[in-house]
Amino acid sequence: MEKILVGLKRVVDYNVRVQVKSDGSGVETDGVKMSINPFDEIALEEALRIRERGEASEVVVVSIGSSEAQQQLRTGLAMGADRAILVETDDAMDALTIARIFKALIDRENAELVILGKQAIDDDNSQTGQMLAAIWERPQASFASELTFDGDTARVIREVDSGLETIEVDLPAVVTVDLRLNEPRYVKLPDIMKAKKKPLDQLSLADLGVETAPQIKETLFEPPAGRTRGVMVDDVAGLVAALKDKGLV
Repeated sequence: MEKILVGLKRVVDYNVRVQVKSDGSGVETDGVKMSINPFDEIALEEALRIRERGEASEVVVVSIGSSEAQQQLRTGLAMGADRAILVETDDAMDALTIARIFKALIDRENAELVILGKQAIDDDNSQTGQMLAAIWERPQASFASELTFDGDTARVIREVDSGLETIEVDLPAVVTVDLRLNEPRYVKLPDIMKAKKKPLDQLSLADLGVETAPQIKETLFEPPAGRTRGVMVDDVAGLVAALKDKGLV
């Protein structure tokens, strides 16, 4: 195949404790460390390995968001991606709009494979890959824990409730990846310096002919309820009584 598109989403780093804004309008991001969504990092690592095996010619990383997302795209370029595309917008995007943006990029770039993380750690929707496949009218393979190719066929081992499932899909296709697929490489300083010279194209939604008409509007964010103090019991009879008091037995 010639080209692989990989989505990189800018999210609050997974090591940071998320705080809701005082007015409930969203999550606090000022002064907070931001990173590539961990599942997307795995997606990029897999795309790079495919290229290094000689099964693809180019890896293009894509991010949708504000100009600050250039930081994550530069990290993707430092990992080894050939080019980067930032679809710049300050509007909140729902999964369907993001899928439409990726479809427009597929048409623009003539990509044969799109690899995405199975979900983002901020909204946990796990919807974009499936919606993209439906819009593109191409096969999809979700939750991939192993990915190999035989000509124009991708063989995917995916994790399901009952264990592992093996499926084959014809290219072009969409693949979303799980945690156990690989371990992303460490970015070295020389690679960071080289990444500054790699091309990073900035596009608008108008350039792609995509209209922002979100189907879902988030109106309020609330932190989870605080944990209550546990109850100590002396014996089994006390445990049963405590459970009865709570209406659990």
